[in-house]
Amino acid sequence: MPTTNDAAQEAFLAAKTDIDMMLVRLAAHSADHFETSPDEIHWGHVGTLNHYRARLREITNMAFHEGEHVE
Repeated sequence: MPTTNDAAQEAFLAAKTDIDMMLVRLAAHSADHFETSPDEIHWGHVGTLNHYRARLREITNMAFHEGEHVE
């Protein structure tokens, strides 16, 4: 019979797998310069990347106890 811990481990691994897949997709998107040609870059692209960066910074600050998440 599965224990509560087994269910938690399964849910944890499912969430980790989902995060890993998102990171792979994001890294590939970044490697492709977010589907933007250098000749096409405008301030809208800068705003979009700054938005992405802010969200990622929030996540990394939480994960590494930095910024407002310092213990």
